[in-house]
Amino acid sequence: MSESADVQIVDSPSESRYEISVDGALAGYLTYERQGATTVLEHTKVFSEYGGRGLAGRLVSYALDDIRASGASVDPQCEYVDAYINKNPEYADLRI
Repeated sequence: MSESADVQIVDSPSESRYEISVDGALAGYLTYERQGATTVLEHTKVFSEYGGRGLAGRLVSYALDDIRASGASVDPQCEYVDAYINKNPEYADLRI
Protein backbone atom coordinates (compact mmCIF):
# COMPACT_ATOMS: atom_id res chain seq x y z
CA MET A 1 0.00 0.00 0.00
CA SER A 2 1.52 3.26 -1.03
CA GLU A 3 1.47 6.39 1.10
CA SER A 4 -1.08 7.82 -1.33
CA ALA A 5 -3.47 4.86 -1.10
CA ASP A 6 -7.05 5.94 -0.51
CA VAL A 7 -8.33 4.12 2.58
CA GLN A 8 -12.05 4.37 3.33
CA ILE A 9 -13.96 2.87 6.27
CA VAL A 10 -17.74 2.74 6.37
CA ASP A 11 -20.48 1.12 8.41
CA SER A 12 -22.57 -1.14 6.18
CA PRO A 13 -25.65 -1.89 8.31
CA SER A 14 -27.27 -3.97 5.57
CA GLU A 15 -24.27 -6.33 5.79
CA SER A 16 -23.92 -5.99 9.61
CA ARG A 17 -20.28 -5.02 9.24
CA TYR A 18 -17.78 -2.22 9.05
CA GLU A 19 -15.85 -2.34 5.77
CA ILE A 20 -12.39 -1.05 4.91
CA SER A 21 -11.46 -0.37 1.30
CA VAL A 22 -8.15 0.53 -0.30
CA ASP A 23 -8.29 2.45 -3.57
CA GLY A 24 -11.93 1.43 -3.97
CA ALA A 25 -11.39 -2.32 -3.41
CA LEU A 26 -12.78 -4.08 -0.34
CA ALA A 27 -9.77 -4.97 1.84
CA GLY A 28 -11.53 -6.33 4.91
CA TYR A 29 -14.40 -6.09 7.35
CA LEU A 30 -15.50 -6.34 10.98
CA THR A 31 -18.81 -8.13 11.49
CA TYR A 32 -21.17 -7.18 14.27
CA GLU A 33 -24.59 -7.79 15.75
CA ARG A 34 -26.48 -5.01 17.43
CA GLN A 35 -28.30 -6.15 20.58
CA GLY A 36 -30.08 -3.15 22.05
CA ALA A 37 -27.48 -0.81 23.56
CA THR A 38 -24.70 -3.34 22.96
CA THR A 39 -22.81 -4.07 19.77
CA VAL A 40 -21.32 -7.57 19.65
CA LEU A 41 -18.11 -7.43 17.59
CA GLU A 42 -17.83 -10.88 16.07
CA HIS A 43 -15.00 -11.20 13.56
CA THR A 44 -12.27 -9.06 12.00
CA LYS A 45 -10.97 -10.06 8.58
CA VAL A 46 -8.37 -8.36 6.38
CA PHE A 47 -7.74 -10.13 3.10
CA SER A 48 -4.23 -11.58 2.79
CA GLU A 49 -3.16 -9.29 -0.04
CA TYR A 50 -3.71 -6.32 2.31
CA GLY A 51 -2.11 -7.87 5.40
CA GLY A 52 0.69 -6.27 7.38
CA ARG A 53 -0.42 -2.70 6.67
CA GLY A 54 -2.19 -1.87 9.92
CA LEU A 55 -5.62 -1.98 8.33
CA ALA A 56 -7.20 -4.19 11.01
CA GLY A 57 -6.21 -1.73 13.72
CA ARG A 58 -7.58 1.21 11.73
CA LEU A 59 -10.81 -0.68 11.14
CA VAL A 60 -11.28 -1.61 14.80
CA SER A 61 -10.43 1.91 15.99
CA TYR A 62 -12.97 3.39 13.58
CA ALA A 63 -15.66 0.92 14.70
CA LEU A 64 -15.02 1.57 18.39
CA ASP A 65 -15.12 5.34 17.87
CA ASP A 66 -18.37 5.00 15.91
CA ILE A 67 -19.93 2.79 18.58
CA ARG A 68 -18.85 5.24 21.30
CA ALA A 69 -20.46 8.11 19.38
CA SER A 70 -23.74 6.16 19.25
CA GLY A 71 -23.70 5.70 23.03
CA ALA A 72 -23.57 1.90 22.80
CA SER A 73 -21.31 -0.57 24.62
CA VAL A 74 -19.30 -3.37 23.02
CA ASP A 75 -19.06 -7.08 23.61
CA PRO A 76 -15.74 -7.99 21.94
CA GLN A 77 -16.27 -11.63 20.93
CA CYS A 78 -13.54 -11.27 18.28
CA GLU A 79 -10.11 -12.11 19.72
CA TYR A 80 -8.47 -9.33 17.69
CA VAL A 81 -10.90 -6.69 19.00
CA ASP A 82 -10.47 -7.96 22.56
CA ALA A 83 -6.67 -7.73 22.27
CA TYR A 84 -6.94 -4.29 20.63
CA ILE A 85 -8.99 -2.96 23.56
CA ASN A 86 -6.49 -4.46 26.02
CA LYS A 87 -3.64 -2.65 24.22
CA ASN A 88 -5.60 0.60 23.91
CA PRO A 89 -7.11 1.29 27.35
CA GLU A 90 -8.87 4.42 26.10
CA TYR A 91 -11.50 1.98 24.78
CA ALA A 92 -11.86 -0.09 27.99
CA ASP A 93 -14.91 1.88 29.10
CA LEU A 94 -16.86 0.57 26.09
CA ARG A 95 -16.86 -3.05 27.33
CA ILE A 96 -20.06 -4.40 28.80
